[in-house]
Amino acid sequence: MHKLLIITILTATCINAIAQKITRQGYVNLYKQWAITEMNRVGIPASITLAQGILESECGNSRLAIEGNNHFGIKCHSDWTGESIYHDDDRNHECFRKYTSAYDSFKDHSDFLREKSRYSNLFKLDHTDYKSWAYGLKAAGYATDPQYAQKLITIIEEMGLEAYDTGQTPATADDANHYTYDINNGYVAENDTEKPKLRVKKNALYSINPLHEHTVDYNNGVKYITVMNGDTFVSIAKEFHLLVSELLAYNDLDATADINQIKYLYIRAKKNRAHPSCSTHTVQKGETVWSISHKYGIKLRKLRRFNRLSTFDTVTEGQVLNLRSSK
Repeated sequence: MHKLLIITILTATCINAIAQKITRQGYVNLYKQWAITEMNRVGIPASITLAQGILESECGNSRLAIEGNNHFGIKCHSDWTGESIYHDDDRNHECFRKYTSAYDSFKDHSDFLREKSRYSNLFKLDHTDYKSWAYGLKAAGYATDPQYAQKLITIIEEMGLEAYDTGQTPATADDANHYTYDINNGYVAENDTEKPKLRVKKNALYSINPLHEHTVDYNNGVKYITVMNGDTFVSIAKEFHLLVSELLAYNDLDATADINQIKYLYIRAKKNRAHPSCSTHTVQKGETVWSISHKYGIKLRKLRRFNRLSTFDTVTEGQVLNLRSSK
């Protein structure tokens, strides 16, 4: 039986909210810690992150948020190598980034702002100056809505979100309905014997707890985590809502594998070929077919096929392996 996590959600009025949807305060309760964590990591005001999430995702109720875990309306752009979801925006059928979890969306939002040069001036601002951040985002072209900055400021001030920027708690009630989260059944109101009022797809979140232990990174466009002391295949699978068999399969491992001998684990299936910049690999001393496939984020069977290697074949130092095709 999955461990239940208690989440408090205040039923308040949200943008375009209707019955049985996450409310504005509910959204803040769910994601405030992630916003604070990202503020501490990169310097974006927590109030700005939360206000953008509320506005861009309609409090997590938009199609992009539900089906793509995209809470900030970030489009694919030329440097995006992950999954995509198509949605009508300024133009029909535009490409938006699709994430495995809402956590990935929050982290990518921070990295997106930090890495794009047009937002560089924002990081010269104090993280408590939410008004300048709001106007700066609009000036840098984050949104086409001429009222975008004022909408963010209004949300922040109505909700008292600026308190999070200084390590305080907004003077808003945080009581009302209590919900229990179950990975199979979504949100279930503790005081409600009827069907759940709020539901979340099974893969919508890695964990409702924003302080999960591992940071998710990418290799060849595939999500992976670094193995830490005390990790087991069971604990990692549980953290990322996977079956142990899935975790092992993603990493071309069997049940006899020793996690203490592995530096990192993929939490999604590896790609069929390496990144275009990596067409071949010269085998180094001590490397194996598995270690090379793991290094480049390629499925082991594909690497063997590219190089006409059987299950029992080994590689030798100096041997050149194809990483993208069998040419």
